[in-house]
Amino acid sequence: MKDAFWLEPRELRTFRSLDRSWRALMTRLDEDLGWDVGLPRTYFEILWRLRRAPSWSMRINDLAIETGSKASRMAHAIGRLEAEGLMRREPAEGDRRGWTAVLTEHGLRTVELAAPRFARTVRESFLDLLTPIMREELIAIGEGVVRELSPTKLNGPNMEGDKGI
Repeated sequence: MKDAFWLEPRELRTFRSLDRSWRALMTRLDEDLGWDVGLPRTYFEILWRLRRAPSWSMRINDLAIETGSKASRMAHAIGRLEAEGLMRREPAEGDRRGWTAVLTEHGLRTVELAAPRFARTVRESFLDLLTPIMREELIAIGEGVVRELSPTKLNGPNMEGDKGI
């Protein structure tokens, strides 16, 4: 009888392959960004999204949704980034309880210093390892999974709209 509560060996290998490769890439990004600019990957992502936002600002709730973060984690990150002078908090317009994160000039310089390192690591540790066909298949897989799981919460607007780094 088939065990419906566990994965078949090929299913498990497929999932573990994705999981291990993703973790290895994220670890490499954390190491490279940490060594080169002293910025964890998660903080880089927050600053990068602010850099791309109109007026370099976003509601903190929207920032949490776009990064897939919980409110408590976002509050901690925002506090650290604010303490380092990389961003500041301002009351959200029209909402007495909401807050907006605003990128500072120092934050802009920092994220623009980190962006080339991020891009180089992604290329060297991931993209350069894939054939053009593998890249296209990965795009189809990633977009299909995101579409099925949560088209509005994972990565905000559609992934095709990402302008890159």
